[in-house]
Amino acid sequence: MGSVDLSAALSKDGFVKIEGFFTEDECDSLRKRILEITDKMDISKDLRTEFTTQASKQLKAQGSKDYFLTSGDKVRFFFEEGVFDSKGDFLVPKEKSLNKIGHALHALDPIFKNLTHSLEVQEIARKLDLKEPVIVQSMYIFKQPQIGGEVNPHQDASFLYTEPLGRIVGFWIALEDATEENSCLWFIPGSHTAGITRRMLRAPKGEYPLLKFIGEQPDYPDNEFIPVPVKKGGLILIHGEVVHKSARNMSNKSRHVYAFHLMESQDSHWSKENWLQPTLELPFPLLYT
Repeated sequence: MGSVDLSAALSKDGFVKIEGFFTEDECDSLRKRILEITDKMDISKDLRTEFTTQASKQLKAQGSKDYFLTSGDKVRFFFEEGVFDSKGDFLVPKEKSLNKIGHALHALDPIFKNLTHSLEVQEIARKLDLKEPVIVQSMYIFKQPQIGGEVNPHQDASFLYTEPLGRIVGFWIALEDATEENSCLWFIPGSHTAGITRRMLRAPKGEYPLLKFIGEQPDYPDNEFIPVPVKKGGLILIHGEVVHKSARNMSNKSRHVYAFHLMESQDSHWSKENWLQPTLELPFPLLYT
């Protein structure tokens, strides 16, 4: 990290890459643990939810069941598109079917909890001048070989909305090399300065579908994006309003990632319209211990 002013760098571009943030052993410990969790996965057919970032499909998939909406204080499984047959049975080995596991690994699994609260993470948060950061959600992303789904251009604050804006920062940790070949992240530098144009909202109780969008998603020109490859153990800090995406993984290599989001809770308001809500069982935990 050296003498880099992380807060200034994040304010300038909307993202910061830090190579060698975690050791290979730390990365491997998370991968080993996620294999243990996957091996024990037993999801009934009616709860096998395909995850997508395409708005129309999101409302149909995530918006049709409360399995997604009530995952903030649980460890739940979300699958790639096209991995089930018409009866809901797996077309691929179950460990190759997952899009992600979320959204409370940081609180419910000791190995993920320890890494999320590590001194290294706390040091980064302090360098970003976060006074009372809380962890709002976490996820393990698989980006499966050949079928890992495209993540459309988006801003995290569209889904994790705060008042005022600018209170969300993502920690994206590469557990394997993330390259252009296996679908690293792409960013529009400086795009976090224009606010947000779209929000995903939790529908009022009793209304259906359970999610809805307001606002329009701009058509971002491809030539505005730059790739940001990162080696195993590297960290990318993501400003809540920066526009970013990743392509479908057409390679034979997976791209495993552990990601979580912090919110500066001091003088901040978490929207009650967000899909994700803290619960009595799991209020958003403070990062600093």
